[in-house]
Amino acid sequence: MALEQVFKQVPDPRSHSFPEYTLGQGDPVRPIAVTTDELTALLDLYERFAAVDPSGFDSNPFLQATSDFLNQTFGTTLKRPDEQLHDDIAAMLNDFSDDLGGRSLGVVDATPAHHRTLYFFLTSCKAYHLAPHIRFSPDEAAVQTLYDVYERVSDQEFYLKRPETVLE
Repeated sequence: MALEQVFKQVPDPRSHSFPEYTLGQGDPVRPIAVTTDELTALLDLYERFAAVDPSGFDSNPFLQATSDFLNQTFGTTLKRPDEQLHDDIAAMLNDFSDDLGGRSLGVVDATPAHHRTLYFFLTSCKAYHLAPHIRFSPDEAAVQTLYDVYERVSDQEFYLKRPETVLE
């Protein structure tokens, strides 16, 4: 399937909303099946995605100097706009990998944060691909895998990860 066809399926960020996650007490999760091949495809896509510098921050010596000055003066730095998303994607992939535990097929617990991260990863891939100055051409199969995992999470009902916490 072509990238444009996959990206057409992505919900529009202008009208998309996330479901209500509250389930009384406990940790809501959406258990989904994931294979190591899918996880590997997502990791490869993430590595390509993380290598992209949409702002030109990494290659702009003026922004680097400004960031260094801010750090020396105020103890803070300029940050790339996608830095938190990178951290969230890495954490999600680590969680999924831990849930798989080396098995070739397993069930992973997708939290509400994972659901949001999958959506923003997908929409950011689309945005990077469509932006002419970025030149991001991800593997079509990897983007399709990302969309498939996102759809599985979206279609699954929430369950309590530790239902015994309800009785406490």
